[in-house]
Amino acid sequence: MPTQPDLKYMQRAIQLAVENVRSRAGGPFAALIVRDGVVIAEAANSVTSTNDPTAHGEMNAIRKACRTLETFSLSGCEIYTSSEPCPMCLAAIHWARIEIIYYGNASEAAARAGFDDEYLYQQFRLERGSRAISSIQCMPNEAWQTFQTWLDSLDRVNY
Repeated sequence: MPTQPDLKYMQRAIQLAVENVRSRAGGPFAALIVRDGVVIAEAANSVTSTNDPTAHGEMNAIRKACRTLETFSLSGCEIYTSSEPCPMCLAAIHWARIEIIYYGNASEAAARAGFDDEYLYQQFRLERGSRAISSIQCMPNEAWQTFQTWLDSLDRVNY
């Protein structure tokens, strides 16, 4: 894995984000997934054009890269993103096993532009009962059957 970013990929992520705003397709965010010096996928934010709150640039790029490579693991890949990933995208990057994140704008810059992820980080630190959205556990004993079925499955695909 390179320790220094290849700035042509960051320039492309920034360009895609600017084009995305100008085209009114979505917010000022875009990302590229790169493996071994080859762009596997590039995508921009499409939250407003698709009415999908999960359609962030990073999420769209991860989905596209996984389809292209026909795998759920992007191990060996790196992501170039126009802005520091939000909590959802950061989690997806971890789940996808992407090995390094290169980003343009820091979260503080995103906050100045009206995209403040700090609220979410504050919510994560609160006890479940104190969060803005209530979270109530139901039927935990019955729900365990889903995990037991998974554990008992001989043909499961671990991820």
